[in-house]
Amino acid sequence: MAKKLKVTRVRSDIGRPERQRATMRALGLRKIRQSVVLEDNKSTRGMVNAVRHMVEVEEVD
Repeated sequence: MAKKLKVTRVRSDIGRPERQRATMRALGLRKIRQSVVLEDNKSTRGMVNAVRHMVEVEEVD
């Protein structure tokens, strides 16, 4: 079974560069404490890595 990532937004994007804001929207994170479950692949990992200071990540099955 493919692994998944649970990504939770924990910080605001106010004052952050537009590229980071766009990445948060692309991940589907709009509100603080909102979580989404995404496929664990290279593109998702790259997006999470770009905003790692604003999110928490857990691996789920």
